[in-house]
Amino acid sequence: MRQWLEDLEARRGLDHLTAGSRKLVVVSYALLLMMMVYRGLAVDSDGSSVGPLVAFVLPLLLFLPSILARRARGHAWLAFVSLLYFTQGVMVATLPGQAPRGILESLVSLALFTGCMGYARFRSRQLRQ
Repeated sequence: MRQWLEDLEARRGLDHLTAGSRKLVVVSYALLLMMMVYRGLAVDSDGSSVGPLVAFVLPLLLFLPSILARRARGHAWLAFVSLLYFTQGVMVATLPGQAPRGILESLVSLALFTGCMGYARFRSRQLRQ
């Protein structure tokens, strides 16, 4: 795997790979954030509490400064947090009638994980040069 990544970096260039993984992070982060806002509002349909909304959205919002500042370390930590959303999506997918939403959540969080790990690797290698 390491050799494959090094070959990819040599063929495509770090600038191209960093920009591509950054786009994947931004798009998947925005999608997951929107899905969690919707889910938090749907769980508490009467609007009496903001607890579910905060529980779903806060972990993602904590990483917004790292994404905006393009910090590789913050992206690496966000990748690990995205695995929690992946696990949650898999569990939701097993509920009756919730399979499409759970599968979509799992796929978006997996895209976020992939983008974050790629960005953390490529950006840190780019800064070393």
